[in-house]
Amino acid sequence: MGEQVTPLRVGMVGAGRISGQYLATLATTENLRLTAVTDLDPSRAEEVAAGAGAEAVGSLAGLLARDDVDAVLNLTIPAAHAEVALAAIAAGKHVYGEKPLAATREEATAVLAAARGTGVRIGCAPDTVLGTGTQTGRKAVDDGLIGLPVAATAFMTTPGHETWHPDPEFYYRPGGGPLLDMGPYYISALVHLLGPVTKVTGAASAPRAERRIGSGPRAGQRFAVEVHTHVTGVLHHRNGALSTLLMSFDIHGSDLPRIEVHGTEGSLSLPDPNTFDGPVRVWPARSGGWQPVPVSAGHEHGGRGIGLADLADALATGRPHLASAELAEHVLDVMLTLLDSAHEGRTLPVTTTCERPAPTV
Repeated sequence: MGEQVTPLRVGMVGAGRISGQYLATLATTENLRLTAVTDLDPSRAEEVAAGAGAEAVGSLAGLLARDDVDAVLNLTIPAAHAEVALAAIAAGKHVYGEKPLAATREEATAVLAAARGTGVRIGCAPDTVLGTGTQTGRKAVDDGLIGLPVAATAFMTTPGHETWHPDPEFYYRPGGGPLLDMGPYYISALVHLLGPVTKVTGAASAPRAERRIGSGPRAGQRFAVEVHTHVTGVLHHRNGALSTLLMSFDIHGSDLPRIEVHGTEGSLSLPDPNTFDGPVRVWPARSGGWQPVPVSAGHEHGGRGIGLADLADALATGRPHLASAELAEHVLDVMLTLLDSAHEGRTLPVTTTCERPAPTV
């Protein structure tokens, strides 16, 4: 790679629903500039590009050939994440993508190997964990506010996305399900809080063979369920802590917390890791109640894309970026191993690892 250009010039691949959140961040971040957009729907690319002062490009190859694209923002469907990333790496472009890093372990390994071979940077969502919610909780853990961490819980409960999404089938096909859809937020937060995972014990079920679309022009139509819709298990962290995870599309109502971390000297409650902020509370030992923890770390008023902004800053300063591909590969491996464990009915080792990400700077 040559001398780093500032701001980092970004080519967006995929201009679907999630792109709006990234566009809001790109428009207000000084070290990023959107220069090109491509999408399988040319009219959608043209609309997004016109609104952002960028140029619509007719193909991925055309976008990758441009001299004014330093990094690719990969917002394609999960099945295409690895293909687009590998093409961008071959063109010498940095990549930041939506989660998951890839659909399989093999694809994730290939992406990381290609990046190392060319010297480009690879980043991956979620970057919600860089917001004040997870980072304030992480600082509390690091400062010893709850003593030695011994356990955590992570709960994502919903009756299913078909209740609100007009075309929900892809959530219930291979590559979908509550774990692969929402697990990256929760497991990434747990790795930030407690470090990498060494082994997992899982169980899973699919109580309903069919689902019914609840909104939109196809409301009332039924479709087949092809994946587990209720996944639970225990994650064994390298530091000895145990996390209990529950990801479900089968729970209609619940008072379960999002994430809690329990230590020898107290407990910590964190907000939804699919958001950037929210209240953090501590229950000190022998105190008898929850107390607010003031915001003390993380990107305030964060939005999707701050991970890409952090990657741009890391390139300029020569430090590691925080939303790394190594973390994303490990999170993917944890999820797939949990599903393998559920299928085999035994505890399984997680073959990848990563460094616990540094706190936000």
